[in-house]
Amino acid sequence: MTQLNGKVAAITGAGSGIGRALAVALAAEGCDLALSDVNELGLQETVQQLQGRGVRVHSQKLDVADRDAVYAWADTVAAHFGKVNLIFNNAGVSVSETIESMGYENFEWLMNINFWGVVYGTKAFLPHLKASGEGHVINVSSVFGMIGVPTQSAYNAAKFAVKGFTECLREEMAISGYPVNVTCVHPGGIKTNIVRSSRIGNVAGMGPSEKQHAAKMFDAMARTSPDEAARVILDGVRKNSPRVLIGMDARLIDSVQRLLPTGYQNLLIWSTRRNQQKGR
Repeated sequence: MTQLNGKVAAITGAGSGIGRALAVALAAEGCDLALSDVNELGLQETVQQLQGRGVRVHSQKLDVADRDAVYAWADTVAAHFGKVNLIFNNAGVSVSETIESMGYENFEWLMNINFWGVVYGTKAFLPHLKASGEGHVINVSSVFGMIGVPTQSAYNAAKFAVKGFTECLREEMAISGYPVNVTCVHPGGIKTNIVRSSRIGNVAGMGPSEKQHAAKMFDAMARTSPDEAARVILDGVRKNSPRVLIGMDARLIDSVQRLLPTGYQNLLIWSTRRNQQKGR
């Protein structure tokens, strides 16, 4: 899919961050848009940014953890536009908590959005993508889908699962000869609100003020803007890339994991202990 003009793209999590940036970038290329987010205010702000850009825009509040709602949205989008070419399963949340202390409520909340939301979005749109004759599934994993990180077990589990699910889907589409390409995206640190909107559980030294500090630290370390992330993702779509790494940090983490497939864990253990000692 080298040309996006005249195509129809559906995006989850379009109310902010990468989702909003994707909507703006796709509109600039003449792609019609079906946008969804659980945050109606953020979604409306995205829609307002797209006014006057000469593309059709359909927006709807959506909780991607609700399977029936996702399927209904997919059917609505197909009926509204007459076709769907791309689905960007982008919506995501985060939880910071140790495995030992994490309650099942937080674990299930994250998995229902970050993993099952991707599954529902993929399966709901797949028949429409096949029918279009030129479809593409873009699922957003993370660099945390390549390495395990302390206090990120739920996020790691979901993003590793998205990676495996997406790679399997690409293989199956190719084997069956369906006109659907598949890409897995692994962003590094992107300047979004995911840390500010995260749930913080029982993590040593992490209260509300520490969460605010962590968000500021994340902003300082996150070198890639959502606009740049969107550009890299769309370049990957045009090239039909199986995997897209976003940011120098993502490429570095990928290299470290390849060189030290288990040894990187010792580095994380050492750095985490060092940071804990500094905080005492």
